[in-house]
Amino acid sequence: MTPANQSDLLLVQRVRSGEAEAWEELIARFEGRLLAFVEHRTRNRAAAEDVVQETFIGFLTSLPNYDARRSLESYLFSIAAHKLTDHLRREGRRPTLMLTASSDGDPSSWEPQGTVRPASSIVRSGERRELEESALIAALQEQITAYQRRGDWKKVACMELLLVRGWTNKDAAAGLGLSEQQVANFKFEFLAKLRASVRRQGLPEDVFPELYEDSR
Repeated sequence: MTPANQSDLLLVQRVRSGEAEAWEELIARFEGRLLAFVEHRTRNRAAAEDVVQETFIGFLTSLPNYDARRSLESYLFSIAAHKLTDHLRREGRRPTLMLTASSDGDPSSWEPQGTVRPASSIVRSGERRELEESALIAALQEQITAYQRRGDWKKVACMELLLVRGWTNKDAAAGLGLSEQQVANFKFEFLAKLRASVRRQGLPEDVFPELYEDSR
């Protein structure tokens, strides 16, 4: 068990024992990052705070099932992703993460999709939205977990800055001491692995048709 996991386990044990200071420590450690993650997607501070509050409540509810082999951060962000999905579903919205790169294959040209939704996305059924959301959440968790297991913390930090905080390539490169090309390469690799992960889930082609265009 790594020192970080030992720290997580001790904190969880203290929370389970009802130690108020442990609960405050957990909130202080993770609330800011969870808020940044949720608010970037909702664009609404009040809604983000509600989702994060639901996340911590969900954590307490599921605490008896917490697996000590899993990082506490990963577990909390997984709960937050599900709570966020529920919130967006209630609003009739869905994750807007692009799964395709530009036609010229330039990794530096890929950016998360903006808030403008194409007409086709508006008429998608609720069932299809649920499939898309679940597939994306699973794919994101799979890739971030893989990075964490390999100790690719630069890549984890890079994806957090780009996808969660909405930083530009230039700002992320400066913040992490990388070149802009390295950041672009990280994004391109992440996108490729995300596409592969979604395809492995065996979803109907009409859920993410863009994933199958190159095979026709």
